Formats: sequence, structure tokens, C-alpha cells
Amino acid sequence: MAAMKKLTRAEQKALRPIQILDAAFEEFVRCGFAGTRVEDIADRVGVTKGTVYVYFETKEKLFEAMINHFSVPFHELLEVAGGLSGKAADRLPSLLSLLYEQIAEDRTTRELIRLVIAEGQRFPDLIDRHHDEFIAPIIAKIDALILEGVESGEFRKIPVEFSDLVVAPILTRTVLRLIFDDRREPPPNKEAFLKAYFDLLINGLLAKPH
Repeated sequence: MAAMKKLTRAEQKALRPIQILDAAFEEFVRCGFAGTRVEDIADRVGVTKGTVYVYFETKEKLFEAMINHFSVPFHELLEVAGGLSGKAADRLPSLLSLLYEQIAEDRTTRELIRLVIAEGQRFPDLIDRHHDEFIAPIIAKIDALILEGVESGEFRKIPVEFSDLVVAPILTRTVLRLIFDDRREPPPNKEAFLKAYFDLLINGLLAKPH
């Protein structure tokens, strides 16, 4: 096995903010914002508390940077969704499958949601920005697909402003996993859930249900 290449000081310095954000995520998840100590974050990285403050002036700024850092996959999801092809009735479940994987199946995103809910009152401006930058574009994409399906005659003429209802099963599944994950036997069947979810959704939307 080849020896791992030792990072240069410049490479280590460039990597340090990401290491701090990764460590901060684990501490905020474990202790919440109030219970998290910057020295514990520093210990995870193997640096001094002062080093953390070199990159992030306060614990509040560190928390905000951590939320933004781990929300980036939502942008990537939209980029992938933009490359989907086919009818609206095909692309909608494909997009929701991507969303399901990103939210319900990804431990980091699930815990990020827990933090957003728990700390929302402490950081209202951050939560608003998080919604506008990461959540609203996804909701807009779902609305656009439904409207496209209505205009093409695939879907029945229904109000399109109901994306909360469309994504509700994913959010419900996510919350249940946050509460009961690793406590339920046997574990929930993802494939069966998605099959039932899309069957109910698409057949409820189609102008001529199967």
C-alpha cells in the first residue's frame, strides 16, 4: 500500500476551515448551540481554541458558516434536477427521489434539519436566508414541474401552490427517522415507501389516472 502523501503547510492551512466546520457540526449535533464549547471543537481538529477564532470570529459566526457549508448539496441537487428529461410525470418522482435521498437518507442533512428546528429562534435571520437560498428554489422547481404537467395536459387542473403537501411525506419520514432511527425493527423499507408515495402522488395528479 502506497504511503499517504504528507500535506504541505499551505495545504493544511487551506484545509483547516473545512476541518473546523466538520468538527463544529459534530459538536453542535451532540450538544446543541448553547452546550457546545469552542475548545471541544478545537480538540476534535487538534488545534488551539485561538486557531478556531482565526477563521471564525465568534461561535455564532461558526454556527452560521457550518449551516451554510452543509447546505451546499441542495444546490447540487438542483443542478442534477436540471438535467432530468422526459415528461413531467416522470421528472417529478425523479426529483422527489433525489430530494428523499438528500434529506431522509443522509445523516448530515437530517441532523442539519434538527439543528435548524432547535436553534431557529436564536438565529431567525440565518434561517430565513437558508430558506431563501436553499429551500425556496427546490419548492419553485416542484411547482414549475406541476404547472408544466397541467399545461401539457398530463396533470389535472389543480392549484400548483401545494408543494408543501407534495414534499410532506419526505419530511414526515425524516422526522420519524430523527426520532426513532435505530430503534425500530425491522427498519423501514425505503423502496416500498417510495413506490407507495409516487403511486399515490402521480395518480392523484394525472388527468387520466392509471
